[in-house]
Amino acid sequence: LRNGVLARLLAERPTLRHLLVHNIDTLGADVDPLLLGQHIRSGKALTTEVITRRIDDRGGGLARVDGQLRLVEGLALPREEIEFNLTYYNSATYWVDIDQLLAAFGLGRADLADDDRVAAAVRGLAARMPTYITLKDVKKRWGKGQEDVFPVTQFEKLWGDMTTLPGYECGFVVVPRVRGQQLKEVAQLDGWLRDGSAAYLETLCAWA
Repeated sequence: LRNGVLARLLAERPTLRHLLVHNIDTLGADVDPLLLGQHIRSGKALTTEVITRRIDDRGGGLARVDGQLRLVEGLALPREEIEFNLTYYNSATYWVDIDQLLAAFGLGRADLADDDRVAAAVRGLAARMPTYITLKDVKKRWGKGQEDVFPVTQFEKLWGDMTTLPGYECGFVVVPRVRGQQLKEVAQLDGWLRDGSAAYLETLCAWA
C-alpha cells in the first residue's frame, strides 16, 4: 500500500479483485485455479494455505485460540515446544480479496491515490496488531579479511496476524507439502531432491 504498487496494479487492471501473495522461499506456490475458485466461492477476505507440520518447520501454525481458528506465530508462544503440538504449518501463501483488504484499512480503491490517507490507514491498522522483536546478527566486512558481527534488533509485523482481526473473515485450506513448504537453507536441498519437491518445481517453470 505505502509504496504504491497496489495502486499501480489496479490502475493497469481495474477489474482485478483477488491477489495471491506468498513468501519468496515458498517455491511451489503458483496461481492454482482450483484454489482460486475455492477462495472466491468462500467469500472470505483472506484464505491461507497450510501444510502438515514436520519437525523442522518453524514459524507458527494453525491453532484455535479462545474458540477462534487463527494463525499463531512461533514468536508469540510462551514456550517453544508448544509449536510442535500444532498439526498444520503456515505456508505463508495467502489468497486476498482486494476490496475486503482495503476495507480492513478503512480504505476504498479511490483512496489509494491519497498518500497521506493511505499512510494514516496503515498506521491505524498496524497499531491493532502485535509487534515482534527479534535479534539478528549482521556482518560488517572491513576488507583485508577482517569482519565483525554485530547484534541488531529487528521489529516485525507479520501477515499471519491479520487472521486475528475482528470482522476480517479468514479461511484456511490444506495443500500438498510440495506446494507449501519453504526452502530457507542450503541444508534442505538434499531432502527436497529426495522427497520429490525438486521434481515438482520442474513442472512449474522452465530453467534457462
